[in-house]
Amino acid sequence: MPDQKDHAGMAALSICEALLLAMIDRKVLPELEIIGVLRDAAATHENDTGPDAEMHRAVAALINGIIAGGNSVRRS
Repeated sequence: MPDQKDHAGMAALSICEALLLAMIDRKVLPELEIIGVLRDAAATHENDTGPDAEMHRAVAALINGIIAGGNSVRRS
Protein backbone atom coordinates (compact mmCIF):
# COMPACT_ATOMS: atom_id res chain seq x y z
CA MET A 1 0.00 0.00 0.00
CA PRO A 2 1.48 3.40 -0.98
CA ASP A 3 2.39 5.72 1.87
CA GLN A 4 2.02 9.51 2.10
CA LYS A 5 5.47 10.00 0.54
CA ASP A 6 4.42 7.95 -2.51
CA HIS A 7 1.28 10.03 -2.89
CA ALA A 8 3.29 13.25 -2.73
CA GLY A 9 5.69 11.94 -5.38
CA MET A 10 2.86 10.89 -7.68
CA ALA A 11 1.16 14.26 -7.26
CA ALA A 12 4.41 16.11 -7.97
CA LEU A 13 5.04 14.02 -11.10
CA SER A 14 1.51 14.66 -12.39
CA ILE A 15 1.81 18.39 -11.77
CA CYS A 16 5.20 18.54 -13.51
CA GLU A 17 3.92 16.59 -16.50
CA ALA A 18 0.94 18.95 -16.80
CA LEU A 19 3.27 21.98 -16.60
CA LEU A 20 5.56 20.58 -19.30
CA LEU A 21 2.59 19.98 -21.59
CA ALA A 22 1.27 23.49 -20.89
CA MET A 23 4.69 24.97 -21.76
CA ILE A 24 4.58 23.19 -25.11
CA ASP A 25 0.96 24.16 -25.75
CA ARG A 26 1.61 27.82 -24.91
CA LYS A 27 4.85 27.76 -26.92
CA VAL A 28 6.89 28.77 -23.86
CA LEU A 29 9.45 26.07 -24.69
CA PRO A 30 9.67 23.88 -27.76
CA GLU A 31 9.34 20.11 -27.43
CA LEU A 32 13.07 19.63 -28.00
CA GLU A 33 13.93 21.83 -25.01
CA ILE A 34 11.43 20.02 -22.79
CA ILE A 35 13.12 16.74 -23.72
CA GLY A 36 16.46 18.40 -22.91
CA VAL A 37 15.18 19.41 -19.47
CA LEU A 38 14.09 15.83 -18.82
CA ARG A 39 17.46 14.47 -20.02
CA ASP A 40 19.30 16.90 -17.74
CA ALA A 41 17.17 15.80 -14.79
CA ALA A 42 17.86 12.14 -15.56
CA ALA A 43 21.60 12.77 -15.90
CA THR A 44 21.69 14.48 -12.52
CA HIS A 45 20.29 11.35 -10.90
CA GLU A 46 22.35 8.92 -13.01
CA ASN A 47 25.56 10.57 -11.85
CA ASP A 48 24.78 10.51 -8.11
CA THR A 49 27.18 8.28 -6.20
CA GLY A 50 26.02 8.97 -2.64
CA PRO A 51 24.40 6.63 -0.18
CA ASP A 52 21.07 6.84 -2.04
CA ALA A 53 22.60 6.02 -5.45
CA GLU A 54 20.20 3.10 -6.03
CA MET A 55 17.19 5.35 -5.50
CA HIS A 56 18.69 7.98 -7.83
CA ARG A 57 19.23 5.34 -10.53
CA ALA A 58 15.56 4.35 -10.19
CA VAL A 59 14.54 8.01 -10.54
CA ALA A 60 16.73 8.36 -13.65
CA ALA A 61 15.15 5.21 -15.12
CA LEU A 62 11.68 6.66 -14.49
CA ILE A 63 12.58 9.94 -16.19
CA ASN A 64 14.16 8.10 -19.13
CA GLY A 65 10.97 6.05 -19.40
CA ILE A 66 8.94 9.24 -19.58
CA ILE A 67 11.20 10.48 -22.39
CA ALA A 68 10.97 7.19 -24.28
CA GLY A 69 7.24 6.83 -23.79
CA GLY A 70 6.41 10.42 -24.61
CA ASN A 71 4.27 10.74 -21.47
CA SER A 72 5.12 14.40 -20.96
CA VAL A 73 5.68 15.38 -24.54
CA ARG A 74 3.19 15.27 -27.36
CA ARG A 75 5.20 13.98 -30.25
CA SER A 76 4.17 14.91 -33.77
